[in-house]
Amino acid sequence: MTLEALGLSAATAAIYQAMLDNPRFGVDELARHCRLAPLLVREGLEELGRLMLVRSSSEHPGQLRVVSPEVGLAKMLARQEAELADRQAQLAVSRAAVTRLVAERAETVSPHGSTLLGMDALQARLEQMGHEATTEVLGVHPGSSHRPEDLAAARVADSLALARGVVLKGLYQDTTRNCPHTTVFAQWLLSQGGEVRTAPVLPQRLVIVDRAQALVPIDPADSRKGALHVTEPGIIAALLDLFEQTWATAVPLGAARAEDPVTGLTDTERHLLTLLGTGLTDEAAGQRLGLSPRTVRRQMASLMERLGASSRFEAGLAAARKGWL
Repeated sequence: MTLEALGLSAATAAIYQAMLDNPRFGVDELARHCRLAPLLVREGLEELGRLMLVRSSSEHPGQLRVVSPEVGLAKMLARQEAELADRQAQLAVSRAAVTRLVAERAETVSPHGSTLLGMDALQARLEQMGHEATTEVLGVHPGSSHRPEDLAAARVADSLALARGVVLKGLYQDTTRNCPHTTVFAQWLLSQGGEVRTAPVLPQRLVIVDRAQALVPIDPADSRKGALHVTEPGIIAALLDLFEQTWATAVPLGAARAEDPVTGLTDTERHLLTLLGTGLTDEAAGQRLGLSPRTVRRQMASLMERLGASSRFEAGLAAARKGWL
């Protein structure tokens, strides 16, 4: 694991490593060793101080002493894990609120008003919204793969929006990194100035245009049945909050999703353990993560082997004891 994976800049990581190797180095020595300007070294030391990776020396007043990785990086990782847990808890609350709002709206709107039944009506409204977009289009696209014809249609609409200076942000599941045609589309979007991130688990399919109107599926389990077109500020605000919380914890496409340096778990493996621990079946957990039941079983077999467990129940107990859940 590189220190950059913990959020340190490359320069600050180099300074920290140099201080570990040469504890008596001052600013000038660090600048020469790291080939950095003294001003950048001072900025790096300030960053290390904020992260509590350096402290004032008791033995040499006015100097700094480096905090060992066993202490400093462990505390830093613990803080990040606590922050991530808080964000995930907020995301769960937001997801529940959005689901409730959408369900309430589905019961009250007229089928001839803002309810779009079927793919033709949905595609027509998407085209209209894309044509009207002036500042921003945000999209959540769950699923392990996407139909080539849908991606081709999206490329045409996205090209026109990007040409007008519209900001495009797309959220996909981690499993789409293994889907060639989805990856090709995402790489094209990045090359045109769009932004793409992935996460193990995503909320329901969602499109928000100019922070003023949105489309959400009538049935999250089958988005092809149609969608609700919403413009109410309260619902839009909740959907934006849901998107932004998910975006904050997602990883940009092209960046590797690092394993947890303490447990060795990937985010997908951690979510899989959590989902199965709540009682979901392999099929249900796989749907949430964009994985096939076969892949779920293969990953669970690997986790059980790493935990030294002979059953899933025993694996759950061992994972809890190790702090994996």
